[in-house]
Amino acid sequence: MALNKVEICGVNTSKLPLLTNEEKEQLFVLIQNGDKEAKEKFIKGNLRLVLSVIKRFSNSNENVDDLFQIGCIGLIKAINNFDTTLNVKFSTYAVPMIIGEIRRYLRDNNSIRVSRSLRDTAYKAIYTKENLTRKNLKEPTINEIAEEIGVSKEDIVYAMDAIQSPVSLFEPVYTEGGDSLYVMDQISDKKNKEETWVEHIALSEAMKKLNERENEILTLRFFEGKTQMEVADYIGISQAQVSRLEKSALKFMKSYLS
Repeated sequence: MALNKVEICGVNTSKLPLLTNEEKEQLFVLIQNGDKEAKEKFIKGNLRLVLSVIKRFSNSNENVDDLFQIGCIGLIKAINNFDTTLNVKFSTYAVPMIIGEIRRYLRDNNSIRVSRSLRDTAYKAIYTKENLTRKNLKEPTINEIAEEIGVSKEDIVYAMDAIQSPVSLFEPVYTEGGDSLYVMDQISDKKNKEETWVEHIALSEAMKKLNERENEILTLRFFEGKTQMEVADYIGISQAQVSRLEKSALKFMKSYLS
C-alpha cells in the first residue's frame, strides 16, 4: 500500500490544514447549529487524523484511496455522534470510530475471513503475553499463556496463525500533543466492549481528578478487589479512615460523571 503518495482521493496530503483546539471548539459550536460550511472545514482539518490511522493498516493489500475514503466515513460518523460534554479530545473519540470502520470494511471484503472467536483468542493471548512479560520480566511460554487464559496451547497457536500480522499492544496508533493511543486501547473483551469505551475514558479522567490517596484507595478496592481492612493495612491507616475517604471519592466520582 503506497502510503507515501502525496495525493489520495484527489486530496493533496502534503497541504492538509491543521486546526488548533480553539478552532475545533468554535467550529463544533457552529456544526451543532447546523452550519454545513463549518462541518466541511472541520472534516478537512481532521483528514490528517484519517491519514495517520490508515498507516496502521500498511500491511494490508487494500488500495490506499479506498481505505482513506472508508476512514473519512468513520470520521464523519465521529463528528455526527461526538458529545462535547464527555470531556475527552475529539481525536480520542474519533480514532476508534475510524479504525472500526476500516476493520469492518476489511473484514467484509476479505476472501479469507478469520472468525471473531479466533481473533479474540489471538488478542487475548497477546494481551496475556504482555502482562506476564511485565510481571515476570521474561517472555512466557505457550503453556503458561494457555494456562493463564484457560485455552489449549493448540488453539492459541492456531489463532495466532490465523491473524496475519500480530503486533505489540503497545504500538502507537495515533499521537497528538504527546498523548498516544495504543493498540491495547482498542482490544475488546467481556469487561471492555466497544460500546462502553467512552465510559471507561470518562472514568479514567475522573480518577485523575482525585488526590493521590483517594486514587490509591479506589484502585486497591475496585480494581484489585481488596477489602477495606486489607487496604487499611496496606497503606497504614485505620479502616474507618479508608471508609471515609472511599465514600468521599465515590461521591466526587458520581458528581463528576453525572
